[in-house]
Amino acid sequence: MMSFIATLVVKPDRTEEFELLQAKLAKLAYEHEPDLVAYHVIKQREADNTYVVYGAFKDEAAFDYHMGIEFHDELVPPILDCLAEEMDLKLYDG
Repeated sequence: MMSFIATLVVKPDRTEEFELLQAKLAKLAYEHEPDLVAYHVIKQREADNTYVVYGAFKDEAAFDYHMGIEFHDELVPPILDCLAEEMDLKLYDG
C-alpha cells in the first residue's frame, strides 16, 4: 500500500470553495479509481483554515493513476489556488 498525508492551509475567504472542490475530487476518486483504499479530508480544530488530506492506494501504480486521471488535473489547480501557503505533502509505504 502507498499513502500520502497533505497538510493544506487555505485562504480564509476560500474555505468553502476548497471544501467543495475536495468533496468533488473525493467523490470522483471513489467512483473511478478501483485501487483507491481511502481519501479523506479533515479540518483541524485548532486552526480554522488548516486541513489534512489522507489518501491511501493499493500500490504505487494506483497512486500514479490517481495523479494522472483527468479530473485530478482539472480539480487540483483550483484547489492549490485556494491555499495560503505551499502544501506540506508526505508519502508513506505500508
